[in-house]
Amino acid sequence: MTSRDREPRPTRRRALAVAVTASVLLLAACAADPRPASTAAADTVAEGLDAPWSVAFHEGIALVSERDSARILELGDDGPREVGTVDGVVAGGEGGLLGLAVQDGDLFTYFTADDGNRVERREIRGNPGAFELGPATTVIDGIPAARTHNGGRIAVGPDGMLYVAVGDAGDRDSAQGPDALSGKILRLTPEGDVPDGNPFDDSPVWSLGHRNPQGIAWDADGTMYASEFGQDTWDELNVIEPGGNYGWPEVEGITEDGDFIDPLQQWQPDTASPSGIAVVGTDLVIANLRGERLRIVPLDDLSTSTELLQGELGRLRDVVPAPGGEAWVVTNNTDGRGSPGDGDDRIVRIDLD
Repeated sequence: MTSRDREPRPTRRRALAVAVTASVLLLAACAADPRPASTAAADTVAEGLDAPWSVAFHEGIALVSERDSARILELGDDGPREVGTVDGVVAGGEGGLLGLAVQDGDLFTYFTADDGNRVERREIRGNPGAFELGPATTVIDGIPAARTHNGGRIAVGPDGMLYVAVGDAGDRDSAQGPDALSGKILRLTPEGDVPDGNPFDDSPVWSLGHRNPQGIAWDADGTMYASEFGQDTWDELNVIEPGGNYGWPEVEGITEDGDFIDPLQQWQPDTASPSGIAVVGTDLVIANLRGERLRIVPLDDLSTSTELLQGELGRLRDVVPAPGGEAWVVTNNTDGRGSPGDGDDRIVRIDLD
């Protein structure tokens, strides 16, 4: 495989990352003494869920994946209803039924099977309150899987393409290998073909050098952001460029090494472990697992952040913009690493205004 541009030229997005580096370094130095957390009212949308992982909307109705049960639920006025179970899911460790995305009446699912991680597409049939899933079509398979570092977030970009966040599956060096699917963000057509404009010839790889990315979002200008779990030192918020190399396992966090793209912000894992992210209004919103908080990054000042819900709901797996303009937040206290309380796991609604 030949790269057309192995070291991408500086772009507006990379210039943005460089411009905020000095501010981010100052924030990192203060990571042990973060800003006081703000408070926010959280209204429960659904509760009693089993390790929910992702939320996507179809016809204004939320669809939810449960990692270990492999169920797809729709959230109606009468509570959660099972739409179907995804066949072939092998749950274990961090693997199972993970990301969801919806496009033009089709549901995309990312899950761990017995032969690796894969993405499938199914038609959503019926009306709200009676959704059903059509037969599965494979979009991509053969993605390396392991008990940890499966990535799992999928999203439809503003260009209509499907983006897939893939972890290194415990094979650190594969993140730097352009021929490997692990440790990458992939870009595919909804049918699974390699679209025009990908940076590597005949390859779905969009960016490389990732350890375990689990959040993807775009702002109104089309800038792509991704959250990433670090190892022991720094978790990251990145601006994603086509062909960009984000350094893992050679570097972690901000290093000012010209061979790699530095993150916009970095946090110590005990205050972060960022999973799902979303653009809600004028903010980039990040759900954190170990840090048990919702981090708010204003799009007009990407070097700063504030925090909500710190320690109030436990582990936070995902955040999505709802049709009403508010943020929906998914807890993950039943994932084997949390301490479930009454009603866990749940989805709550937060008005960021």
